[in-house]
Amino acid sequence: MLKNCNKIRIFVPLLLINLSFMTKKRILFISQEIAPYTEENEISKIGRYLPQGIQEKGKEIRTFMPRFGSINERRNQLHEVIRLSGMNLIINENDHPLVIKVASIQPARMQVYFIDNEDFFQRKATFEDKKGTFFEDNDERSIFFCRGVLETVKKLGWAPDLVHCHGWMTSLIPMFLKTAYKDEPLFENTKVVYSAYDDEFENSLNNDFAKKALMEGIDQKDLGLYMDPTHENITKAAISWSDAAIIGSQDTNKDLIQFIEESGKPMLPYQSEDKYVETFSNFYDEILTEEEVLTE
Repeated sequence: MLKNCNKIRIFVPLLLINLSFMTKKRILFISQEIAPYTEENEISKIGRYLPQGIQEKGKEIRTFMPRFGSINERRNQLHEVIRLSGMNLIINENDHPLVIKVASIQPARMQVYFIDNEDFFQRKATFEDKKGTFFEDNDERSIFFCRGVLETVKKLGWAPDLVHCHGWMTSLIPMFLKTAYKDEPLFENTKVVYSAYDDEFENSLNNDFAKKALMEGIDQKDLGLYMDPTHENITKAAISWSDAAIIGSQDTNKDLIQFIEESGKPMLPYQSEDKYVETFSNFYDEILTEEEVLTE
């Protein structure tokens, strides 16, 4: 259950009552990397195995990631979903076609949806060029990815009970859901969980990141820490807009951990690989039933 100790709310795993009689909960996973489509690291491995584990726990899932140019479409059997593609997203006054692709991870019986665009995701790298230089348009790539996911979920007509975000590239999702998309029927009751990882980048995103992210339903005052888009600030901003947070890495920035603790939001400490599926599943259940728990 959720405990409140000196205003720090920490999740303590419990064995929950069998809820199989209830409707399956829908969990939307949004990850900047998923193995085997990208190199194995902390985020990509969780992006691969967490959705499978949650699905095996009886929940319904959808999973999204960017279609980086390093992904071999033929080998991984990606194909375009025509009915979901075709929309144009305007970012910084430029039109960018949204292309949706899908592939299956057969052993997991799991589909992965890919957000694609020739301008942003055709290059044969993820976030840096061959010289290790951070791409100048990573800010717009992030905006396009976040908006692309939410627009695609709308087209799917699939209402998630909870959205779990992984990686700095997803940092706008919580703010978008609580502002620009808050009146969308599919998202009106959606909870958001943000995982804070040790995925830092040097310096910051483009200084106009927040300005470019503006859209109908977002006020200037909503942008807050996104206005100074360092990794620490956009992570703090994402946590501020989320309903709960998870420490995703053993080496997560201590200032971020302190920020989460002081926020008073439900918080899950770092979990080892052999425990996180069970613990995350229980944490989702607690978040989704939080109001009932707190009124008992």
